[in-house]
Amino acid sequence: MTRKEYSEFLVPNVEYDVTYYENKYPARTLEDGAMVTRFAPSPTGFVHMGSLYASFIDLQMAKQSKGIAYIRIEDTDQKREVENGIEGIIKDFNNLGISFNEGPSYGGEYGPYIQSERGDIYRAYVRKLIEEDFAYPCFCTPEDLDEQRHIQELEKERIGYYGTWAKCRSLSMDEVIEKINNGEKYIIRLKSPGSFNNKVVLHDLIKGNIEMPENDIDIVILKSDNLPTYHLAHAVDDHLMHTTHVIRGDEWVASWPIHEQLFKVLNFELPNYAHIAPITIKEGNTIRKISKRKDPEAAVSYYHKLGIPTEVIRLYLATINNSTFEAWYLQNPDKTIDDFIFEFDKCPIGGSLFDIQKLISISKVYFSALKASKVYEGALEYTKEYDSEFNELLAKYKEYSINILNIEKEVARPRKDISAYSDVRKYTWYMFDELYFNEAKFELDKEYNLELLKDYFENYFDESDSKDDWFNKIKELAPKYNYASETKAYKQEPEKYVGHIGDVCEAIRVAVTSLKATPDLYEILKYLGKERALKRIEFFEECNK
Repeated sequence: MTRKEYSEFLVPNVEYDVTYYENKYPARTLEDGAMVTRFAPSPTGFVHMGSLYASFIDLQMAKQSKGIAYIRIEDTDQKREVENGIEGIIKDFNNLGISFNEGPSYGGEYGPYIQSERGDIYRAYVRKLIEEDFAYPCFCTPEDLDEQRHIQELEKERIGYYGTWAKCRSLSMDEVIEKINNGEKYIIRLKSPGSFNNKVVLHDLIKGNIEMPENDIDIVILKSDNLPTYHLAHAVDDHLMHTTHVIRGDEWVASWPIHEQLFKVLNFELPNYAHIAPITIKEGNTIRKISKRKDPEAAVSYYHKLGIPTEVIRLYLATINNSTFEAWYLQNPDKTIDDFIFEFDKCPIGGSLFDIQKLISISKVYFSALKASKVYEGALEYTKEYDSEFNELLAKYKEYSINILNIEKEVARPRKDISAYSDVRKYTWYMFDELYFNEAKFELDKEYNLELLKDYFENYFDESDSKDDWFNKIKELAPKYNYASETKAYKQEPEKYVGHIGDVCEAIRVAVTSLKATPDLYEILKYLGKERALKRIEFFEECNK
């Protein structure tokens, strides 16, 4: 039996050889320097902040270099896959409005982009490795491997399947064929040409040069279920999809010698590697990697439900990704993320501490600069899914809603109360009669002069007044009820007055909104109007009898 026949015997039912696939997936025609990056999640749960961070770098690096960023689902470990895991990943990205150039829901010339649909491709390359004597079948059972590990531990040897410990490596072709004909199950292992005493150097774009021992472990490359391991699958895919830059978490640094060796024995060009530091979180006195199981804020769906725009999350990720971004962004308020040039050597080498308060702060600044019409559009879309009652009000009163969202916006220091679309109702509900008359709660710690309130709205208030005229009328009204028209005068002789002009404004504010703190009272009254304000005064009186 020739080596070619042997490879076909060990890996049967493969339609095409590697030449077919090399021709099917030709080199991409891109500009010099264009990066091809990939985001490669496993369908083992929702998209979390750590994976979103990696995908953000993939997308930005590809976009700024006029390259390609694609998404590839790595589902060869089907024991860990969760139900609807692939659909969940795609849904999370769609909800965030994040798009890739290629992928399962986008199409592309280098698919399929789901590894379980590429089985024949991997098996063709496994055949190639067997034919060239870089792979062999292994018949060791899990019990055999456990026993070997136990012996290695007792003898203080390195743990692994290598050298003299690689028992099946020395099996002859005839012995292998006999075992298979006897029905023994097997996997395929890499026949490592490496020596642990040799050194290899990873030229990492973020961490710099890292020297490590050369791989000598005969890793599994094809499992008994006929699916490849991650190691082989990612090497074949990165080659055929012509990935130029592999951007991944730094937990993969230790695996790089294996990957470097696989690329060599497969005769593939090695891509560039950039290993990013994890996003960490503080828990008590310790700092740990953010966890999708322990930390609700790790899930991107958490932000979708809150109504925090994707652009805010991108701004936050940009801030922790490149040390110079935040200063640049503050100095260039007319620019967007896509105007900034991200560099690998500006990425953090150690972990980046996740700070949700900073993210919220960034979101408040973002909303403060967003035009009221855009806030309205986003809130309308958000409430379709999460608040149908408020959605109906926004749709019914479009122009009015935009006007109240514009209160204290077009000023030197715009309001910064809204940090998410879920906040829009929280900070504007009292402007809608349908909500005010049902939800207003007057928890008063002092009495307000009802006669003054009625007098003001019946005889002084005019929604067409300028702000100066409006305030002067309140100053005119105040002394009539023994309130100082100037705060300074009250402070000098408090015993002469029942309060000052600020107390008058507070009474008006509480009566028409039920709140002590709101944005600009003048604008609130202007949009409520006299008739609606008087009805609220009546309601206020009724509630406080």
